[in-house]
Amino acid sequence: MTLMLFVATVLIWGTTWIAISFQLGPVPVLASVFYRFALAAVLMLPALALTGRLTAVPWRQHRFIVLQGICLFSLNFICFYNATRFIPSGLVSVIFSLATIYNAVNARLIFGDTIRPRALLATGLGAAGLGLLFAPDLIGHQVNGDTLRGMGLAALGTLFFSLGNMVSRRNSAAGIPPLTANAWGMGYGALILLAIVVATGTPLPPPPDLRYWGALAYLSIFGSIVGFTTYLMLVARIGTGRAAYATVMFPVIALIASSLYEGFVWTPLALAGLGLTLAGNAVMFAPARKRRLSPGAPLPAGRANPDGR
Repeated sequence: MTLMLFVATVLIWGTTWIAISFQLGPVPVLASVFYRFALAAVLMLPALALTGRLTAVPWRQHRFIVLQGICLFSLNFICFYNATRFIPSGLVSVIFSLATIYNAVNARLIFGDTIRPRALLATGLGAAGLGLLFAPDLIGHQVNGDTLRGMGLAALGTLFFSLGNMVSRRNSAAGIPPLTANAWGMGYGALILLAIVVATGTPLPPPPDLRYWGALAYLSIFGSIVGFTTYLMLVARIGTGRAAYATVMFPVIALIASSLYEGFVWTPLALAGLGLTLAGNAVMFAPARKRRLSPGAPLPAGRANPDGR
């Protein structure tokens, strides 16, 4: 089940970039993000209620779901979408892949988790691989004010995403199922986005064509409802640090989709980057080796002998 959740998250989020590119145009970014989560909430909340899967949540817990909506379903996407106005989307993906580091540090600060050497090695391999994959963007993009703004927005969006992971972990520990937390979180996120739309005077033009509608449906149903649910279920099963490695893998899927639909060319440098990223994935998910004890050796603290003593 863990492997299935991981693969589903990587495949879904790896293909959302193509759908997002279909939404760029006459509809403002803020309006597109609002449409995405408003549609997701409108679909998800009634569906869960009708099937009896919308778990009752005490009102005192809703403040944490609101916080999840702020971090995962509104402010982070505002940052990511606007970051692409200043820097290439590939560079945004590279910065977003640092969510593994954000999560490890935040889990240490908030929950007292240990930062394991394996996680650091896997993150280093994944980041190095992505660096090679996006080397043309990294090397060829001139560093100026717009570049710094784009990098800052992408880093801020990744921070919001990581903090949302921490809130989701807290909500799961409090007994709130990921489906329920996501449904309410997307609803709260849509309301927050609507408030920003009104406050900024952003127009809400109707979707212009079938291509936009198709992208919106894919992003709302698969990218938001299914993708975030599988990811947050993964967080609940294996922790924020290991689950966040999906953010390192999905840019690879995005490149494969780009080679099919946008003419991306696989160079030797890109293939080397893919190899490093997959190596990082293998390190992160390789089973831990068990220590062998010689006969008569003392057992680790807390372990009982076979006879119970």
